[in-house]
Amino acid sequence: MSAPKIDVLLDLWASTLYPYKAKPPFADHHHMYKTIDATAIGDVKWQSFSASYTGKIPTVNPPPWMLEKYLVWFRDPRQVFHKEYLTEDQIRHYKDFMSGEWAWQQADVISEDERTHGSTFVPIILGSDKTTVSVATGNNKYYPLYLSIGNVRNNVRRAHRDALVLIGFLVIPKTTKEHASDAAFHKFRRQLFHSSLSAILQPLKPAMTTPKVVKFGDGHFRHVIYGLGPYIADYKEQALLACIASRNNLDEDALDCTRAFNEALFEESTLTILWEEYGIVGDLVPFTNDFPRTDIHQLIAPDILHQLIKGCFKDHLVDWVTAYIRANHSKREADHILDDIDCRIAAVAPFTGLQCFKQWTGDDSKALMKVYIATIEGYWLDKLAVSCVNFMSQGMMNETCLSAAISSLAQALPSLGDNNDGADPTNNDIQCTASMQADNDMSVADNSPTDLSVYVKLTRTAQRQHPHTISILAEELCIPNLSDLLRCFLFDQINPNHPSDHSEVPLVACPHYDGCISTFNLASSRFYAPSDLSGIGGMHTKFIRSTPLWRNEGPRKDCVFVTTDPEALGMCALDIARVLSFFLFTYQEGTYKCAVIRWFDKISDSPDKDTGMWMVHPSYLPNHTPNFTIIHIDAIYHAAHLIPIYGANAISRDIKPHHSYDAFRAFYVNKYADHHAFEIAS
Repeated sequence: MSAPKIDVLLDLWASTLYPYKAKPPFADHHHMYKTIDATAIGDVKWQSFSASYTGKIPTVNPPPWMLEKYLVWFRDPRQVFHKEYLTEDQIRHYKDFMSGEWAWQQADVISEDERTHGSTFVPIILGSDKTTVSVATGNNKYYPLYLSIGNVRNNVRRAHRDALVLIGFLVIPKTTKEHASDAAFHKFRRQLFHSSLSAILQPLKPAMTTPKVVKFGDGHFRHVIYGLGPYIADYKEQALLACIASRNNLDEDALDCTRAFNEALFEESTLTILWEEYGIVGDLVPFTNDFPRTDIHQLIAPDILHQLIKGCFKDHLVDWVTAYIRANHSKREADHILDDIDCRIAAVAPFTGLQCFKQWTGDDSKALMKVYIATIEGYWLDKLAVSCVNFMSQGMMNETCLSAAISSLAQALPSLGDNNDGADPTNNDIQCTASMQADNDMSVADNSPTDLSVYVKLTRTAQRQHPHTISILAEELCIPNLSDLLRCFLFDQINPNHPSDHSEVPLVACPHYDGCISTFNLASSRFYAPSDLSGIGGMHTKFIRSTPLWRNEGPRKDCVFVTTDPEALGMCALDIARVLSFFLFTYQEGTYKCAVIRWFDKISDSPDKDTGMWMVHPSYLPNHTPNFTIIHIDAIYHAAHLIPIYGANAISRDIKPHHSYDAFRAFYVNKYADHHAFEIAS
């Protein structure tokens, strides 16, 4: 379209807006063209710089790595910050990271300087992880460098909303096997790592001491002061960042290093003494030395995936269990036990956030952590308790939150030998193995009130091909007296203050309903849990499913916590039930949202002493029939997850996850299923 025609259209547009005292977005075609030209296209451009060895090079047969030039690709971190984090229509919030002590200490330092007083502190969070992308085709590896800022909420960072951005690829120097062990090559590789980080972050350095005016997402301009924040890395990279030697024996005493302490050692010691006595690489300069207000020893942050999930759990606990089983059994017996543990894991019922375990990925490992204790029970869990006490005797748990728990466990140690781990969970006579001995988080009941406000509602759409009358639903669920249960439910709803229990009221006195019902496969539990500081204002949603077919494998009937004693505290106020169906009906101008459930009874009045989890079994009436009932969905407190008490016997390989709640007769209430279940069922 030509420029004159654009002007005509803009004039017509302006005439239509004149009665409303408004103007079009562009005054004329020149204004529109300038706006288009000023629009940023694409992401921040990638740049590169080369690095090479600058030391003395031998004249005869120099190592190849000394002659090679290494290319480092990166994006300007300051431009990335402006583009990714300062978009329009966002509201500025400070939470999570910014509430930590380090951020407050940095703010205090900034406020002491008149030039930076009153500026907005923007901490730069870095992270890197060397990744192998191919082995057979040359052992290719990438070394990506990621950036985020501390002003972003945790939930935004975890939701993959561009809060974590790639800003560079670090170099991985390679050489021949002949020179791979050279001390000079190791020094060059370390220094190249630090020099590359320093060069990539240089655009941020001027704004670390002199405030820069930046337009934020809420449309306001603010003075900004940048600062290097935590660096997230695994242990080997932490040692590289801190310029110290990586240690194989982490049980030995270690120095609490600081930048000032290291600089004092450099002035008084030699490189040999620094290395042999302190484990410090004295001829290596950390990249943080090039920036103000930074101490690399204060910025090291643990890598949850590699150090906690993969390190402590997979590489330590799981391998330790495997080694223990193989050391105490023949190869054939050990293989049989390990295969049975795999079958136990595969037989666990599904739950929100608990995916099927397939391989050692981060998500699968986190899912396995939630069920592992219960699946190995019966084989060696008593040894685990003894080993915990042994850890404490060696001082490995001193000054930690576990000290009190292990202390109580040590007092209860003589009673561990009386526990019958070989009990068959399929027997009708269930042995109560819970202990009244209080040992904090590991077994004592939490009688404090749980601050969790819940609202449960059904989905908007009912199931069209499911039962539309209570009699048909009774046939589908194999509950012949379901219509009688509905009459009792109506009596309780209509007469909430009746002095007698509905079981004492004659059935003929209860209302009768044989009209239409609407059935549902899903309900959502929306709740506010202020104890979880990582959510959006504490709001969360859990789905509770009761469907005859889940993922074309079998039925899924989830379990729930049901409030049965509002005046009690902790688990004493709750009972466990399995939801067999959700349905809705209208009676006398009132709409009732209900759930058909089967009750579970607690085996004891305290958690199991070994696992720290409550134990339940399906409830039966005095005539030995299952204890079914109908409740209003408002009585549902939270979704619950149960893990079978497997005992010491191997289970059938034919048991699938949808068989779990029907194939076993005793269960653990899995308090490790999620953060909220841990608070409820501890």
